[in-house]
Amino acid sequence: MINQKEKQSLQQGHRARLREKFLAGQLTEYEILELLLTFVIPRRDVRPLSRQLYKKYGNIHMLLSAKKEDLMKNDGIKEYVATFFKLIHKITEMDYKVTFDNNPIFHNYHKLENYCKLLLADKQIEEFHVFYLDVNYKLLEDGLHSTGTVDWAAIYIREIIKKALVLNARSIVLLHNHPSASATFSTQDIEITQDLENALEKLEIKLFDHLLVAGNIVHSARNMHFLDKK
Repeated sequence: MINQKEKQSLQQGHRARLREKFLAGQLTEYEILELLLTFVIPRRDVRPLSRQLYKKYGNIHMLLSAKKEDLMKNDGIKEYVATFFKLIHKITEMDYKVTFDNNPIFHNYHKLENYCKLLLADKQIEEFHVFYLDVNYKLLEDGLHSTGTVDWAAIYIREIIKKALVLNARSIVLLHNHPSASATFSTQDIEITQDLENALEKLEIKLFDHLLVAGNIVHSARNMHFLDKK
């Protein structure tokens, strides 16, 4: 029978091995989540909680995107743990934005997809965001354009054009989400995308892409040929 002191010693040894594996670049995503939890829950075996959270959210991105209130509904997640996850979420967002400020936004498409998921993956209503890019496709500004309902959000072409001209943007990327079961672009999404593309073209501004976050997938209107000229 293992006593409490021996149990703590085993936990400390396990955590030390996790840290060593992390520094060697050998941790799986599940183990990274476990390691994160060790910093905010220092005196408890966090492996069961890690398994529970990973099974529910599927990956770390979806976990970090969850609202603080929703995180606290999980057994074992107190306010300080939920706040810790949201802090990691914010730091990750900031890191991505620095990357996009200094490199073409599509220089690392995987990072762009992850950034989009961090922004929108767990939102319960539709949101439209706009990324304004310079001549080298570096990020000038990104921001929330509008919020709507569970299956609709408005897009105001005049406002997008006005801001693009103020920023001297040379291209634009649209981003929105589908909180409902719809996993692809709607007919209305495609029509408004093409309307905006035509309006921007007259000003020599390019609509580079329209991205859609649906669950844990990021769809590209460009890759789906919705921006192809007839």
